[in-house]
Amino acid sequence: MMLISANSFAKTILILGDSISAGYGIQPQQGWVHLLQNKLNQQYPKKHKVVNASVSGETTSGALARLPKLLQTYHPEIVVIELGGNDALRGQPPAMIQKNLGQLIQHSQKSKATVLLLGMKIPPNYGTAYSQAFEKNYQTLSQQYKVKLLPFFMQGIAGNNQLMQKDLIHPNAKAQSILLNNAYPYIKGAL
Repeated sequence: MMLISANSFAKTILILGDSISAGYGIQPQQGWVHLLQNKLNQQYPKKHKVVNASVSGETTSGALARLPKLLQTYHPEIVVIELGGNDALRGQPPAMIQKNLGQLIQHSQKSKATVLLLGMKIPPNYGTAYSQAFEKNYQTLSQQYKVKLLPFFMQGIAGNNQLMQKDLIHPNAKAQSILLNNAYPYIKGAL
Protein backbone atom coordinates (compact mmCIF):
# COMPACT_ATOMS: atom_id res chain seq x y z
CA MET A 1 0.00 0.00 0.00
CA MET A 2 1.32 3.41 -0.96
CA LEU A 3 1.01 6.27 1.50
CA ILE A 4 0.37 9.66 -0.04
CA SER A 5 1.23 12.74 1.96
CA ALA A 6 -1.32 15.50 2.39
CA ASN A 7 0.95 17.73 0.31
CA SER A 8 0.32 15.57 -2.77
CA PHE A 9 -3.13 17.09 -2.83
CA ALA A 10 -1.97 20.63 -2.22
CA LYS A 11 -2.83 23.11 -4.93
CA THR A 12 0.27 24.60 -6.49
CA ILE A 13 0.70 28.33 -6.99
CA LEU A 14 3.56 29.13 -9.36
CA ILE A 15 5.13 32.57 -9.03
CA LEU A 16 6.84 33.54 -12.27
CA GLY A 17 8.62 36.80 -11.63
CA ASP A 18 11.83 38.79 -11.61
CA SER A 19 14.04 40.14 -8.80
CA ILE A 20 11.04 41.63 -6.96
CA SER A 21 9.54 38.18 -6.42
CA ALA A 22 12.93 36.44 -6.21
CA GLY A 23 13.70 38.60 -3.17
CA TYR A 24 16.81 40.28 -4.53
CA GLY A 25 19.02 41.75 -1.80
CA ILE A 26 17.10 40.24 1.13
CA GLN A 27 17.00 36.86 2.90
CA PRO A 28 14.70 34.36 1.08
CA GLN A 29 12.49 33.97 4.18
CA GLN A 30 11.89 37.74 4.20
CA GLY A 31 10.49 37.82 0.65
CA TRP A 32 6.80 38.28 -0.11
CA VAL A 33 6.57 34.83 -1.74
CA HIS A 34 7.81 33.13 1.45
CA LEU A 35 5.40 35.30 3.46
CA LEU A 36 2.61 34.16 1.09
CA GLN A 37 3.34 30.50 1.86
CA ASN A 38 3.30 31.26 5.60
CA LYS A 39 -0.03 33.08 5.32
CA LEU A 40 -1.60 30.27 3.28
CA ASN A 41 -0.30 27.71 5.79
CA GLN A 42 -2.03 29.64 8.59
CA GLN A 43 -5.31 30.14 6.76
CA TYR A 44 -5.49 26.87 4.82
CA PRO A 45 -3.14 24.31 6.45
CA LYS A 46 -1.53 21.94 3.93
CA LYS A 47 -3.84 23.08 1.12
CA HIS A 48 -1.44 25.19 -0.99
CA LYS A 49 2.16 24.90 -2.09
CA VAL A 50 3.87 28.01 -3.44
CA VAL A 51 6.64 27.44 -5.98
CA ASN A 52 8.83 30.48 -6.51
CA ALA A 53 10.21 30.23 -10.06
CA SER A 54 11.29 33.88 -10.02
CA VAL A 55 14.77 34.84 -11.21
CA SER A 56 16.54 38.16 -10.69
CA GLY A 57 16.98 39.88 -14.05
CA GLU A 58 14.30 37.72 -15.70
CA THR A 59 12.71 39.00 -18.89
CA THR A 60 9.47 37.93 -20.53
CA SER A 61 11.41 36.03 -23.22
CA GLY A 62 13.55 34.26 -20.58
CA ALA A 63 10.42 33.22 -18.69
CA LEU A 64 8.80 32.07 -21.93
CA ALA A 65 11.73 29.70 -22.51
CA ARG A 66 11.41 28.29 -18.97
CA LEU A 67 7.63 28.11 -18.64
CA PRO A 68 6.85 24.83 -20.49
CA LYS A 69 9.15 22.83 -18.18
CA LEU A 70 7.78 24.61 -15.09
CA LEU A 71 4.18 23.80 -16.10
CA GLN A 72 5.12 20.19 -16.81
CA THR A 73 7.01 19.81 -13.52
CA TYR A 74 4.61 21.52 -11.11
CA HIS A 75 1.14 21.40 -12.81
CA PRO A 76 0.13 24.65 -11.07
CA GLU A 77 -3.51 25.55 -10.49
CA ILE A 78 -2.54 29.21 -10.33
CA VAL A 79 0.23 31.06 -12.19
CA VAL A 80 1.14 34.54 -10.95
CA ILE A 81 3.05 36.51 -13.60
CA GLU A 82 5.16 39.39 -12.29
CA LEU A 83 7.27 40.29 -15.31
CA GLY A 84 7.96 43.04 -17.82
CA GLY A 85 10.00 45.45 -15.69
CA ASN A 86 13.39 44.21 -16.86
CA ASP A 87 12.25 44.25 -20.49
CA ALA A 88 11.23 47.90 -20.07
CA LEU A 89 14.47 48.84 -18.31
CA ARG A 90 16.29 47.42 -21.35
CA GLY A 91 14.12 49.52 -23.66
CA GLN A 92 12.41 46.55 -25.34
CA PRO A 93 9.48 47.55 -27.56
CA PRO A 94 6.20 47.50 -25.61
CA ALA A 95 4.58 45.45 -28.40
CA MET A 96 7.18 42.70 -27.92
CA ILE A 97 6.70 42.73 -24.13
CA GLN A 98 2.94 42.45 -24.67
CA LYS A 99 3.36 39.56 -27.12
CA ASN A 100 5.59 37.63 -24.70
CA LEU A 101 3.30 38.25 -21.72
CA GLY A 102 0.37 37.12 -23.88
CA GLN A 103 2.17 33.88 -24.70
CA LEU A 104 2.96 33.29 -21.02
CA ILE A 105 -0.75 33.71 -20.23
CA GLN A 106 -1.82 31.43 -23.10
CA HIS A 107 0.60 28.62 -22.16
CA SER A 108 -0.54 28.83 -18.52
CA GLN A 109 -4.23 28.81 -19.47
CA LYS A 110 -3.70 25.86 -21.85
CA SER A 111 -2.34 23.92 -18.87
CA LYS A 112 -5.63 24.73 -17.07
CA ALA A 113 -4.08 27.23 -14.64
CA THR A 114 -5.80 30.39 -13.45
CA VAL A 115 -3.54 33.31 -14.32
CA LEU A 116 -2.98 36.48 -12.30
CA LEU A 117 -1.06 39.40 -13.72
CA LEU A 118 0.89 41.75 -11.47
CA GLY A 119 1.25 45.04 -13.31
CA MET A 120 4.36 47.21 -13.30
CA LYS A 121 5.21 50.81 -14.00
CA ILE A 122 8.58 52.24 -14.97
CA PRO A 123 10.42 55.42 -14.03
CA PRO A 124 9.34 58.54 -15.96
CA ASN A 125 12.81 59.01 -17.48
CA TYR A 126 11.86 56.56 -20.25
CA GLY A 127 9.46 59.14 -21.67
CA THR A 128 5.72 59.46 -21.33
CA ALA A 129 4.83 57.64 -24.55
CA TYR A 130 6.96 54.60 -23.69
CA SER A 131 5.78 54.50 -20.06
CA GLN A 132 2.13 54.71 -21.06
CA ALA A 133 2.48 52.06 -23.77
CA PHE A 134 4.25 49.77 -21.30
CA GLU A 135 1.61 50.20 -18.58
CA LYS A 136 -1.27 49.82 -21.04
CA ASN A 137 0.06 46.35 -21.96
CA TYR A 138 -1.17 44.94 -18.66
CA GLN A 139 -4.72 46.34 -19.04
CA THR A 140 -4.91 45.14 -22.64
CA LEU A 141 -3.78 41.61 -21.74
CA SER A 142 -6.07 41.44 -18.73
CA GLN A 143 -9.06 42.23 -20.95
CA GLN A 144 -7.93 40.10 -23.88
CA TYR A 145 -7.34 36.93 -21.86
CA LYS A 146 -9.86 37.65 -19.06
CA VAL A 147 -7.26 37.47 -16.30
CA LYS A 148 -7.28 39.39 -13.04
CA LEU A 149 -4.84 42.30 -12.96
CA LEU A 150 -3.25 44.01 -10.00
CA PRO A 151 -2.59 47.34 -11.79
CA PHE A 152 0.63 48.19 -9.92
CA PHE A 153 2.35 45.59 -7.76
CA MET A 154 4.68 48.16 -6.17
CA GLN A 155 1.78 50.42 -5.05
CA GLY A 156 2.66 52.14 -1.78
CA ILE A 157 6.35 51.21 -2.13
CA ALA A 158 7.72 52.80 -5.32
CA GLY A 159 8.97 56.30 -4.60
CA ASN A 160 9.20 55.67 -0.85
CA ASN A 161 12.93 55.49 -0.11
CA GLN A 162 12.21 54.02 3.35
CA LEU A 163 10.87 50.90 1.63
CA MET A 164 13.53 50.62 -1.08
CA GLN A 165 17.05 49.24 -1.09
CA LYS A 166 19.95 51.63 -1.73
CA ASP A 167 19.61 51.08 -5.52
CA LEU A 168 16.06 52.59 -5.31
CA ILE A 169 14.88 49.83 -7.66
CA HIS A 170 14.35 46.87 -5.35
CA PRO A 171 11.98 46.81 -2.38
CA ASN A 172 13.65 46.16 0.98
CA ALA A 173 12.62 43.67 3.69
CA LYS A 174 10.18 46.18 5.25
CA ALA A 175 8.33 46.44 1.92
CA GLN A 176 7.65 42.70 1.56
CA SER A 177 4.51 42.64 3.70
CA ILE A 178 3.12 45.47 1.56
CA LEU A 179 3.84 43.48 -1.62
CA LEU A 180 2.04 40.53 -0.05
CA ASN A 181 -0.91 42.72 0.97
CA ASN A 182 -1.09 44.11 -2.57
CA ALA A 183 -1.12 40.66 -4.20
CA TYR A 184 -2.96 38.59 -1.61
CA PRO A 185 -6.57 39.60 -2.37
CA TYR A 186 -5.99 38.59 -6.01
CA ILE A 187 -4.35 35.29 -5.08
CA LYS A 188 -7.00 34.50 -2.46
CA GLY A 189 -9.70 35.22 -5.03
CA ALA A 190 -8.17 32.61 -7.35
CA LEU A 191 -7.92 29.84 -4.73
